[in-house]
Amino acid sequence: MRDKGLADAEPVKVSVLAGGQSNPTFRIDAGKNRHYVLRKKPPGTLIASAHAIDREFRVMQALANTGVPVPRMLDYCEDASLIGTPFFVMEFLEGRVFMDQALPGMTNAERTALYREMNRVIAALHAVDHKAVGLGDYGKEGNYVSRQIARWSRQCRESTLPVNASMHRLMEWLPAHLPEGDETTLVHGDYRLDNLIFHPSEARVIGVLDWELSTLGHPLADLAYQCMGWRIPHDLWRGIGGLDLAALGIPSEAQYVQWYGEATGRDAAGHWDFYIAYNLFRMAAILHGIAQRAAEGTAAAEDAVETGRKAGPLADLGWEAAQRYMASR
Repeated sequence: MRDKGLADAEPVKVSVLAGGQSNPTFRIDAGKNRHYVLRKKPPGTLIASAHAIDREFRVMQALANTGVPVPRMLDYCEDASLIGTPFFVMEFLEGRVFMDQALPGMTNAERTALYREMNRVIAALHAVDHKAVGLGDYGKEGNYVSRQIARWSRQCRESTLPVNASMHRLMEWLPAHLPEGDETTLVHGDYRLDNLIFHPSEARVIGVLDWELSTLGHPLADLAYQCMGWRIPHDLWRGIGGLDLAALGIPSEAQYVQWYGEATGRDAAGHWDFYIAYNLFRMAAILHGIAQRAAEGTAAAEDAVETGRKAGPLADLGWEAAQRYMASR
């Protein structure tokens, strides 16, 4: 870090940052006004193409001068001999991270404003000209959902841990019910409240984090990922399902989707339950992967075992969405 001009002569202090189920993340204090974040791959044998911190670095660097707020990228290091794995360093953003989508302690007006801002930023992301910012080769054009279904199905089948019945049903049903029509934009892949850093006092996102799953893909699939929260019960995992949203000042799922449509001109209603079912399947597969790493002892977070247990219930919700989709056709 000193060679790169990122640290002065005094000792460098390192502390673990909360979060980071997949890639261990640390705060680095390297002198006065020198505060950074270091993000690295986890130790151990890893699934091919997983923990792509090089892609995280690249996409955030490319978005530096767009309407999508991201931390400033400082350096990427491929030399695994330094700390055991490749890593990158970025600026530390002083702000607020909200873990609970119900936003306890906020006023109704504050909740509405924060949800409006989240919607604005994902719409801005899907408006980025990925070719103009140097990301034309960041993923394949077209067939994103189909390829994602195949990828996560393959990971589940390769796992040594069993998957539940709903996962098996979704792995068969999803490829057979792909909606017609396609569109390609830059997608985050993990866009949700707790991957955003808000200004310390304003309802304004100052940084979108955790781009490991970003690629070129379908914008409505990306939006539906965030909207899973409306379907997931609050007491299960990161959801607002079952809450009195009107009393909290939180928009309904339909209202949130309408805001996005007004900002982008896209109509998500036609195949919405398919995209919800797909994302619940995908999230269940991701959590199943966390459970696999916990079983192998390579998971980054202490709560990995408990997190992994939620894969089955999410897959059940995904199958419910699939059944609603079929009933509406």
